[in-house]
Amino acid sequence: MRVVLLGPPGAGKGTHAGIVTETCKIPHISTGDMFRAAIKNGTPVGLEAKSYMDKGELVPDSVVCKMVEERISEADCANGFLLDGFPRTMAQAKALDAALAAKGQKIDLVINLQCSDEVVLGRLTTRRVCRTCGAIYNVNSKPPKVEGVCDVDGGEVYQRSDDTVETITNRLSVYKAQTAELIDYYKGNGVLRDVKADVNKDETASAIRSLL
Repeated sequence: MRVVLLGPPGAGKGTHAGIVTETCKIPHISTGDMFRAAIKNGTPVGLEAKSYMDKGELVPDSVVCKMVEERISEADCANGFLLDGFPRTMAQAKALDAALAAKGQKIDLVINLQCSDEVVLGRLTTRRVCRTCGAIYNVNSKPPKVEGVCDVDGGEVYQRSDDTVETITNRLSVYKAQTAELIDYYKGNGVLRDVKADVNKDETASAIRSLL
């Protein structure tokens, strides 16, 4: 199964991506991980991306698309994949469809995690992260056993600089502007399914499993 996961920051994409990958036995491909791996492995497209990043410039759609095409052609994607963080634009969505069509494949499902701005703000402004292992906590619903100390490795638990009301509000505006066209596009293709992500996470997980 070839799946795209959409959702605003704070919707729980990381948590729910795990449900998809475990259920379907497919790899979870996030753009961040993909960039790091391509650059680390010194692939031609990875080096091309690095040349833009080193100058502090945005990596063009054409390069991002080549990187995704390279990644989904690897052996572990033979039975499908979950894309998280891609596509972000219509150009990327159409390039992905064209690359898949060339191999006689298509996107089977787009899961659109819906979460209100109020819930996103509540989750992210109270989120805390371990500086060393990346474990995620919440001061209200899942605090570390010892304040400021990670349960897993004893690392420092801190608040990310982008987890402020102003920054989150801006990220939400950017997300909505980017994905409005994508949602319409995939809805038109008949593959988009909305899932409420501002409810209990078990309810969201159950809804996703029923789709799969």
